[in-house]
Amino acid sequence: MGGLVTENTSSALALPAVQPNQGSAVANSSLDTKPKKKICCACPDTKKLRDECIVQHGEDACSKWIEAHKTCLRAEGFNI
Repeated sequence: MGGLVTENTSSALALPAVQPNQGSAVANSSLDTKPKKKICCACPDTKKLRDECIVQHGEDACSKWIEAHKTCLRAEGFNI
């Protein structure tokens, strides 16, 4: 019985090793073309800084934070 358990364990270990590699290859190619998150959830830090600045100082005074947020969104894969 011990031999059967070892065989089942080794075959079970071999199958998952193959499946994630195939899945990650597909995931990597799709990550290059599509963002991982919704735009509302991407870059929360720069979004917060941008929004706080606009509320306190107005949009014209916050171009630095607006551009920083756009740069972050582009890095996440969004076409902004």
